[in-house]
Amino acid sequence: MPSICLQKIRKEHASLSAVLRSLLLLLDKGPGDAPEAFFDSMRAMLFYIDEIPERLHHPKESRLLFPLVLQRAPEVAPVLAQLEQDHAGGEAAVRQLQHLLLAWELMGEPRRAPFANELARYVQFYMEHMRLEETQVLPLAQQHLDGDDWRELDAAFANNADPLCDSQPRDAAYDRLFSRIVLRAPSPIGLG
Repeated sequence: MPSICLQKIRKEHASLSAVLRSLLLLLDKGPGDAPEAFFDSMRAMLFYIDEIPERLHHPKESRLLFPLVLQRAPEVAPVLAQLEQDHAGGEAAVRQLQHLLLAWELMGEPRRAPFANELARYVQFYMEHMRLEETQVLPLAQQHLDGDDWRELDAAFANNADPLCDSQPRDAAYDRLFSRIVLRAPSPIGLG
């Protein structure tokens, strides 16, 4: 049976990928004649990125998974150093996007291009980040970690509560966020 940790990481990556693609789709669609709904959806998706991947997912990778993999497969050190650097700058990057979105909302169309350019760069950066984890780190984890390692990792990741990918009941605090994203965002993440 695959580890809970690996299942969670892959599901969370899939949810994040869907949110990133939805941000780009929504940006292409633009505010149109419903700017309130547009900006609300964009804010909700950026908040999700700040709240779940940045504050829940990345710290567990950095604190638990990466050190174990590095211990057993030291050849991955340069990749882990890059991923750690990405994690260290992730929160600031999403906050910058939130600021640029607010500037566009409040200051109008001249502020659209800076947001669009930064979002495109951010999505490309994040997709590459997840690709590195899935092609370089997770296979080495599967190859080198033992039963005790997986028990520790599974216990830590089992309680991750990503509102977009968990089939188990969500934390009530995330119900409103989940609803905003799913009801207003375009496919692949939402119904809007």
